[in-house]
Amino acid sequence: MLKELTSFKNLFQDFWCPTFYVEGVNKFQKHFDAKDNDVFVASFPKSGTTWLKALTFAIANHQRFSSVDNHPLLSSNPHELVPYPEFMYSNDMHDQILSLSNMSEPRLLSTHLPFHSLPESITKSNCKIIYICRNPFDTFVSAWEFFTKIKPEFTFEEAFEKYCNGITVFGPWWSHMLGYWNESITTPNKVLFLKYEDLKEDTVFHVKRIAKFLDSPIIQGEESSTVIENIIKLCRFEKMKDLEVNKSGCIFDVLEKKNFFRKGEIGDWMNYFSPSMIEKLSKIIEEKLGGSGLSFKVHS
Repeated sequence: MLKELTSFKNLFQDFWCPTFYVEGVNKFQKHFDAKDNDVFVASFPKSGTTWLKALTFAIANHQRFSSVDNHPLLSSNPHELVPYPEFMYSNDMHDQILSLSNMSEPRLLSTHLPFHSLPESITKSNCKIIYICRNPFDTFVSAWEFFTKIKPEFTFEEAFEKYCNGITVFGPWWSHMLGYWNESITTPNKVLFLKYEDLKEDTVFHVKRIAKFLDSPIIQGEESSTVIENIIKLCRFEKMKDLEVNKSGCIFDVLEKKNFFRKGEIGDWMNYFSPSMIEKLSKIIEEKLGGSGLSFKVHS
């Protein structure tokens, strides 16, 4: 099954869906019943998903778990607290699927699916989606490091060529980003679009944006700044990486938790890319995203 997480059956619904996921995606689309107060964390893989899940969980559940001393994030991995329905359906996790209907509301869920492949019950309901993307350079390096640990299949150069052609897990990455980007412009009350780099550079500002988007009361009152700072500290990359719960064990008995916490840095790609690679990917970014209004700073 680990092999199938990085193996492709074919171009499925205009994206490269891992073989393992195809059946689950079909079931997810047909059977998932979205609620109007559901919140989805959506992302292209290796774009800051784990961090955003932690922040979203802490913000949405602040009234239930106001104390940071015994918070669920200290004893559970963010991917366990904000699960992927498509993964549950793919893995025939009947108990987990049934638990979706019994989750406390608002339900916090996640997805790597492109916007056009989301179940109609999500796109037609009033549920909200928070999407995060990342500089395509760093996204590639993070994905390369992650999937190589699962199943070494391609050299760095081979994987880069595939990435440039859009052949990557849940890719093409440009259409994935643009799908949510365009939807965030058309329906800003439904889709909040974030960049990993922006979240890193001004975390307070963007946590407030998330809170406002979710109609959270944490941005009101005299203690607002303290609450936000506490949430940011709780979800800090270094803190989560150092927690025992994130050092060992697996997510759904499949993916090692420790592999979700590597560096979390901006610009690490500069340690990997040759000048010709930089030139090639820069041209693709301009070609695919040019004119959309979506752009990325290249930190050099």
